[in-house]
Amino acid sequence: MSFNIILQILTASIAATSVMTLFSYAISASARELYKEPVLLTYILTALRLKISKNLKTIYGWLLHYLIGLCFVIGYHFLWWNEFLEISWAASILLGVLSGIIGIISWIILFEIIPQKPNIDYKGYYTQLFVAHIIFGVTAFLIYKLFL
Repeated sequence: MSFNIILQILTASIAATSVMTLFSYAISASARELYKEPVLLTYILTALRLKISKNLKTIYGWLLHYLIGLCFVIGYHFLWWNEFLEISWAASILLGVLSGIIGIISWIILFEIIPQKPNIDYKGYYTQLFVAHIIFGVTAFLIYKLFL
């Protein structure tokens, strides 16, 4: 894999995850609900009773969030590079929808495995998460395409 492709994937994943996170933070603030993925990941790490400091859990929550974004973009790259999907607006929306479904299922599982569930509006969270992933897919596409 060339340096340019690695840079393309990293840049697209950082940009897409950042834009998605800004969207989630904005919706969280406007709805006055906790829809912030890094904060909820920190909550999950705390609920799992990991023997690490609160600050380290917060850092791990953010790192996990960006690592998951990187995994999604690596998947997108595989689909685009091998021409399973064209690099297009329509494909980016489709990838965002699929990523949203995967994200919702993953969060449902995460919330099931911890003993104390967070006090959040789950329907609202999953709705914004779905839209956030469409934004993620489109942003990843736009940045990825800049490198072509």
